[in-house]
Amino acid sequence: MEKFVCGALTMAILLQVSIAQTDHIVGDSFGWSIPINGAAAYTMWADANTIKIGDTLVFKFTEGNHDVQEVSRSSYEECNTQNSIGEAIKKGPAKITMQTLGDHYYICTVGEHCLAGQKMAIKVSSTNSSASNTPADTTPPPPSSSTVVFASFLISLSSIALAIFL
Repeated sequence: MEKFVCGALTMAILLQVSIAQTDHIVGDSFGWSIPINGAAAYTMWADANTIKIGDTLVFKFTEGNHDVQEVSRSSYEECNTQNSIGEAIKKGPAKITMQTLGDHYYICTVGEHCLAGQKMAIKVSSTNSSASNTPADTTPPPPSSSTVVFASFLISLSSIALAIFL
């Protein structure tokens, strides 16, 4: 019985991790480059995307032409690296997994790219946050076909785990 509980807990943890993580391509189709309309492009992108703990930001850029550096808010505003967080990532695509809540600031340190608008501020939220405007007594919708398929997959996976742990 202990093996079953241990296996079930392991499966639950793996399920939570796999569901909670999303890769976000920074800038979508235009990637991480000097935006035509300045920093507003990345502000609009950040406003349109919900970034949570465990999600990954993917900065797509050409190596040698751009890089990405996390900095403090003051360095972000002034486009400098005085208060850098870690090292600049010079090889693209750069993948950064969000591990802390709150505001994060990224700039390109190549030339005057940051001053030209290649910078982004994002807010990372909790993985278990939900829409605050949903009433608490709302009846959930019926499961979608993908939910049913996924549940069947989990049952099969649990059977495999049982066979392994027993």
